[in-house]
Amino acid sequence: MEIAELQDKVYAFCEAAKGKKKLKERDIIKGVSEAEGAPADEVKKALRGMIDVGKLMYSYGGGASSVEIPSEEYLREKGLIK
Repeated sequence: MEIAELQDKVYAFCEAAKGKKKLKERDIIKGVSEAEGAPADEVKKALRGMIDVGKLMYSYGGGASSVEIPSEEYLREKGLIK
């Protein structure tokens, strides 16, 4: 599976959980890997690539980190969209 296709699957997985549950990095890797039959290290590489370009972001709260889709306000603040 190509990295771009895998990134689409990761994004869809995060979007499905948005507003319902905070996802940890390992939850995303495990969930997408099981659903798509892709190796966990490839899913992790796709996830990290999305975080690096700002399509996903880490958030911290209550002593734990999670991965989520950034809001438009956050993206504007960081200069990623206009």
